[in-house]
Amino acid sequence: MGALRAFGRALALTFVMGVSALAQGPTYGVGRTPTAEEIRALDISIGPTGEELPPGSGSAKEGALVYRAKGCAGCHGAGGTGGRAPVLKARLGADTDTWRRGRVLPVRSPFATTVWDYINRGMPLNAEGTLTPNEVYALTAYLLFINEVIPEDQVLDQQNLAKVKMPLGDKYASLPEWKPKTRRLKDYPY
Repeated sequence: MGALRAFGRALALTFVMGVSALAQGPTYGVGRTPTAEEIRALDISIGPTGEELPPGSGSAKEGALVYRAKGCAGCHGAGGTGGRAPVLKARLGADTDTWRRGRVLPVRSPFATTVWDYINRGMPLNAEGTLTPNEVYALTAYLLFINEVIPEDQVLDQQNLAKVKMPLGDKYASLPEWKPKTRRLKDYPY
């Protein structure tokens, strides 16, 4: 019985090692290396400086129209509250501590470019990536306006989006080194 188990283990080990060796073989004839153009098309990340932002612009008034036209209210509710999806408008105003305003992307994000990037790559649900840059700028402006981050008449574009002062400010833009069994950040409520 013991010899049979040892043989079974040896056989299993041989199988695993053989599969590992095959996985590192040179080619399987499946797929292909993507072209530089295909890689560029998928490289849509927008950093805090906004260098990667495409040309375009949008205002909060235009964003309110896009919000209605693209059906954002169906998930997020009219005006950014009351839907099944995450809330987009804080219940408490700008004079309230940022952490008490809730987990609202346009409030908690350290950079306005992060809001733009999220909308661009993840909205609308089941039609991700279909918004034009102008629509994304407009929706970003709308969300920042309803959360009292920018005035209603401010037009956002690739030159000024990264310069928007977010509610978290520079305080959390770069996170300090964290050590186990210590609070994550000074004043961080969680």
